[in-house]
Amino acid sequence: MLTTAAAADDSPDQHQKLIDKLQIFKVRGRDKRGHKILLVVGKFLPARIVSAESLNKYLVEKIFPKLGDRPFSVVYVHTNVERTENFPGISGLRAIYDAIPIAIKENLESVYFLHPGLQARLFLATFGRFLFSGGFYGKLKYVTRLEFLWDLVRRNEIEIPEFVYDHDEALEYRPMMDYGLESDHPRVYGAPTMDSPVSMYSMRCIS
Repeated sequence: MLTTAAAADDSPDQHQKLIDKLQIFKVRGRDKRGHKILLVVGKFLPARIVSAESLNKYLVEKIFPKLGDRPFSVVYVHTNVERTENFPGISGLRAIYDAIPIAIKENLESVYFLHPGLQARLFLATFGRFLFSGGFYGKLKYVTRLEFLWDLVRRNEIEIPEFVYDHDEALEYRPMMDYGLESDHPRVYGAPTMDSPVSMYSMRCIS
């Protein structure tokens, strides 16, 4: 049986506060075509704690209004995402996508998928066309290095976490990591680091 404290920590309001504190979503900057950018940092998503419903509610209330009724682009940072920690599951992804208002879907111009890796590419090639509409899937653009992202977005207008630069530099020296043939063990499987706004996904850290 859940204790009162545990139940309170698992409340929708606490989920909203956690999402806000982790800074998973930011509307900041513009791409080279002048469209607003929604920055999504996948590593910061505590998928084992926060439900798809809570994510949808946060997006509808806090993020989508900032996008307005004009075209926008998404920069999704997949760097160091771990399936067991940051992946909401196929059903969760579908629920999130289905809950996005039609007007928002129509205004989406491009999704720049940074540091996709082999597993993410295979997953999207296998399930992407079933999970998402053809129009959305066609807007997906893989970006393997930060230098290529800067060809697409205005560099000085968005804030990329430092660990993304570290990973990008590692890829230059160990390119087989792109294909899953070599792993970056210290970053992916090592002890918790301080590159996230919240070092542990505990609801009790939120005041």
